[in-house]
Amino acid sequence: MRKPFIPQLVYIEPRALEYPLGRELKKKFEDMNIEIRETTSHNQIRNLPGESDFQKYRVAKSTLVVGVRKTLKFDTSKPSAEYAIPLATGCMGHCHYCYLQTTLGSKPYIRVYVNIDEIFEQAAKYMEERKPEITRFEAACTSDIVGVDHLTHSLKRAIEFFGEQEFGALRFVTKFEHVDHLLDARHNGKTRFRFSVNSRYVIKNFEPGTSTFEGRLEAARKVADAGYPLGFIVAPIYRHENWKEGYHELFERLYNSLKGVDLPDLTFELIQHRFTSPAKKVILKNYPKSKLELDESKRKYKWGRYGIGKYVYTNEEAKELEDTIRGYIAEFFPLSHVQYFT
Repeated sequence: MRKPFIPQLVYIEPRALEYPLGRELKKKFEDMNIEIRETTSHNQIRNLPGESDFQKYRVAKSTLVVGVRKTLKFDTSKPSAEYAIPLATGCMGHCHYCYLQTTLGSKPYIRVYVNIDEIFEQAAKYMEERKPEITRFEAACTSDIVGVDHLTHSLKRAIEFFGEQEFGALRFVTKFEHVDHLLDARHNGKTRFRFSVNSRYVIKNFEPGTSTFEGRLEAARKVADAGYPLGFIVAPIYRHENWKEGYHELFERLYNSLKGVDLPDLTFELIQHRFTSPAKKVILKNYPKSKLELDESKRKYKWGRYGIGKYVYTNEEAKELEDTIRGYIAEFFPLSHVQYFT
């Protein structure tokens, strides 16, 4: 079992101490004898330990910032949800391909927000605007929220908040197994708990710092037994050597692991590997020995949001990926629902 994340260094914004969670976290980290520094804003953090950018990056990934979420306008989160609910930013994992490489840029530390009730109030406004439609909120757009929630329990509070909402639903995805504190949450079926899974090749080569495949599946069984709607995200689907055999084995292992588990509403989301030019630079800087294939000449250029394009597989390669993975899902989980391929 992978040990839960514990920060090496903690920064606290003074305003965070005006909130109960901020004070609770300060005491928790003091009791753990973790170094605590004050910062007026996460943007003011300078001089992280480390003699090189390479070292400083790794220190930053084990640094936690306790702050207040100032912007309460939620980003959209298509295709998985209508809105992203901001409980945390940043991740302790070291997945080479992650889009947070560029969205977080030079500030890859993990931030948690303590003004949870204000965030829930904003979510309630969005639900009010769209009712009687159900408004879905994604809690893992900018972080792996499960990876830090054993410290904050913000996600558990969010699960119970949405459990009481007639017109709202919560979703999140994780690569971590530390779910025990979430199993007794009063979710009322309103939260879909998803796990990110992949072939052995991808997990071994590109997902350091995360729970093992076996750890994730053991957690998935616990979550299903606790009555949560369960889902899996296969991402990024990556064309490595013998990828067809690798992904077939993935679904075979998934099937064997979930035998005997009641899965009335199992979902899959499929996302092909993509990268941007800025991401490529950051990946090669932070993971210079990565085996990740980032050759633009082998890819198709696709325009994205805000004018930033990405490199995806060619139409023929993407269709082969989609048809193959959908075929495996139909073979092993014929009653499940594939929500999208992108």
